[in-house]
Amino acid sequence: PVFSVKIENTHACKRYCGVSITGISVKPSPQWLQDRLRAIGQRPINNIVDITNFILHDSGQPLHAFDAQKIAGNAVIVKNLPAGTSFKTLDGKDRSLHAEDLMICDGNEKGMCIAGVFGGAESGVTANTTDIFLESAWFNPIDIRKTSFKHGLRTDAATRFEKNIDISNTVNVLKRAALLIAELAGGEIAGDIIEVYPNPKNKTEITVKYHYLKKLSGKNYHPDTVRKILVSLGFEVMKDGIDDVRVLVPFSKPDVELPADVVEEIMRIDGLDNVEIPGSITISPSMEADGHKQVVTEKTAAYLAGLGFNEILTNSITNKAYYDQDDLQGAVTLLNNLSADHNIMRPSMMETGLEAVAYNLNRKNNDIRFFDFGKTYHVSEGGEYFEKKKLCLYISGNIAADSWKGKSPAVDLYYIKGVMARILQLIGIQKFNWEAGSDARLGTTLVVKINGQPVMAAGAVGNKDLNRFDIRQPVFYADIEWDQLISFVAKDGVRFRELPKQLPVQRDLAVVVDKGVEYGALEQSVKKLKLQKLQRMQLFDVFENEKLGKDKKSLAVNFMFLDEQKTLTDPEIDEMMQQLITAFSKDLQAEIRR
Repeated sequence: PVFSVKIENTHACKRYCGVSITGISVKPSPQWLQDRLRAIGQRPINNIVDITNFILHDSGQPLHAFDAQKIAGNAVIVKNLPAGTSFKTLDGKDRSLHAEDLMICDGNEKGMCIAGVFGGAESGVTANTTDIFLESAWFNPIDIRKTSFKHGLRTDAATRFEKNIDISNTVNVLKRAALLIAELAGGEIAGDIIEVYPNPKNKTEITVKYHYLKKLSGKNYHPDTVRKILVSLGFEVMKDGIDDVRVLVPFSKPDVELPADVVEEIMRIDGLDNVEIPGSITISPSMEADGHKQVVTEKTAAYLAGLGFNEILTNSITNKAYYDQDDLQGAVTLLNNLSADHNIMRPSMMETGLEAVAYNLNRKNNDIRFFDFGKTYHVSEGGEYFEKKKLCLYISGNIAADSWKGKSPAVDLYYIKGVMARILQLIGIQKFNWEAGSDARLGTTLVVKINGQPVMAAGAVGNKDLNRFDIRQPVFYADIEWDQLISFVAKDGVRFRELPKQLPVQRDLAVVVDKGVEYGALEQSVKKLKLQKLQRMQLFDVFENEKLGKDKKSLAVNFMFLDEQKTLTDPEIDEMMQQLITAFSKDLQAEIRR
């Protein structure tokens, strides 16, 4: 049969060639061909498919074979079909086409193949095929890449086309493949090669100045050396002047578009080892405006590592399905995502960390302490994109390994609170407040505020998120606004002072309060007094009993006093203790437990 070829979308397909081969016999490939394909990780299928795969990996030019008897009207039309058109591919799946998808159609304008990406189920070569139409074409790299990713079809052909191929080589490769098919499949080439090349491409012309070559490469090349290298690579020298050289780039190098690309080709052939290292290097010293931030970050990471934490690096691109609709408000969605499972820039780091937690739990690593320095990504209502630097902690399992002395306790909210408090102390932040908060995904949370701004939040991950990642044990999570926290760190470095010569004095006090009163309320009451000699207060016991009264509890607190100038006397200490008792009675209606 005589075939006709028509290209409707000449932007996406600049050149299309084809040839008809009749009387073939589809059978297993000879052993030498099978061995070569297996050597590069390819699975032999049959002689026709194996030949196209062999030619693809040998020359870089993808080919496609159609069953000639299934091409209606003996016509091949390269065009785009309407969006939503259903097309069944070789894997048996029905795919809904996009308007940008380039298709190879028959005379009835019915799709036979997604151009440069994947073949169709109804036009492919089968064991009963006797006549084929062999295709060799050049497709636009951008169009092929978009189609490949939209449909999740990362084929060998698509990866070659999207990197751009040699447009001048389509006919040569087609001839070689046709002769090989005639030899191995017993076919006969039925006619001349059909070629449609409406707008032949001109070779790219580039001018490289010799002073630019020296500046970029660091070496003074002789013009004869430059000319010899470029000619050996297939470049055509149009002008060889004193100051520059003008060349035409061969079609086999579609990536060479700029003078810098030509310089790279020259250096690659001459050898990077031949570039002499200068005896002296002149540089301008840089000033670190935010050097203290890196110091604080490294200091915190070292502390967490010493505490038994492992640092993880999670992907900033994640799955949109992890987030509720409220979470996606202001999220950054990818327009050209790499895969269906990675389609959004994360608005929260909890989900990507839970992936790592689930991965470890599935491998019987049940005691987990992870930390991750990363970023979340957002877009404002005005369309402005911005990032937030975060430090996140993920804790699950036991605090330590079990030993012969006994079992280790499980981690809880107080453990992660202790870690957060130690981080604040480590980086030199002393003025902060603990408050109870609420979060849709963590439930009741502990919130750290500095100057009224929340900088830390911690809580137990909710069952909804745990079930999403198939996690069957509690996980505690802390979200730290790192950039915001560092902004409160003093930039004047470490200050040293002499250790106090006096010894601290400690007093204990047990107060009876309502069950609803939290320990934080006692801290707030003490802060109002502004006792300069009170160094520390710490809760060491909570007691509940009916003898205390209905809905009452006892909080036992240790107070440490220190005067760095002199030894504190009992009357001075008693006076401060009395101020504490008065404050508790007034603010919390507390009673002193005798």
